[in-house]
Amino acid sequence: MFSPNKTVISIDLKGMIASGSRAPLNMDNLNGLFSKVMKIKFDALSIVINSPGGSPVQSSLIAQKIREISDKKKVKCYCFVEDVAASGGYWLACAADELYADVNSIVGSIGVISGGFGFTDLIKKIGVERRIFTAGENKSFLDPFLKVNKKDEEKLKKLQKLIHQNFIDWVSSRRKKKLSEINKKVIFSGSFWLANEAKDLGLIDGIASESSFFKSKFGEKTKIKKIKQPKSLKQKLGLGINSLNSEDLITKLKEEFLFNKFGI
Repeated sequence: MFSPNKTVISIDLKGMIASGSRAPLNMDNLNGLFSKVMKIKFDALSIVINSPGGSPVQSSLIAQKIREISDKKKVKCYCFVEDVAASGGYWLACAADELYADVNSIVGSIGVISGGFGFTDLIKKIGVERRIFTAGENKSFLDPFLKVNKKDEEKLKKLQKLIHQNFIDWVSSRRKKKLSEINKKVIFSGSFWLANEAKDLGLIDGIASESSFFKSKFGEKTKIKKIKQPKSLKQKLGLGINSLNSEDLITKLKEEFLFNKFGI
């Protein structure tokens, strides 16, 4: 137990996880925040997560960075889930040493999904002829203007299976003996649960909010200091803040779709 007057650094990881400057959660966007945290002296690290997931690569990179900070600073990391920590969001959550959630939080979705569209009937209907030339038999992999062939489908499923296993290995290494042994097949099925069920399965450690948890565990005088991402030069100059271009709109729509998947 900590003595009084200790400091907890708290960071928010909220939104979709994806490459590119428009997505809220990726290493490019979070580097400034992590660098800022590394320069501060503190006694515990808190990450507040509200994410429906996204890129497995960015999820892995961000989680590794959180572990690096925790290890270098020699402090424990705690996670607090708001609406949802699912898929890549749960990958991030597992970077913490202990996980907590609200009674209505959604947790889990340990799986891999790929989506797309097929336009084969559309181009026939409007009289468009598809022409594509490649060097390398697999360069037109999953072309949306061609029917899915068995070889492409098998390749995609193999990739998904390998990424899924990486996800399983990460969760297993972080949660270790906390996971329910008799329910591991269910846990890694890609399903998701409310917090109390997630607790029974070993996906989280308990039901608690950030403020109440730290004050109860470390004392009323514990200071929780929220650290925010440093503003870019563009933001400091007030450029582009009120405009929403097509890239922003697409990112927002993708994020809304992911959150809506979990009914929130």
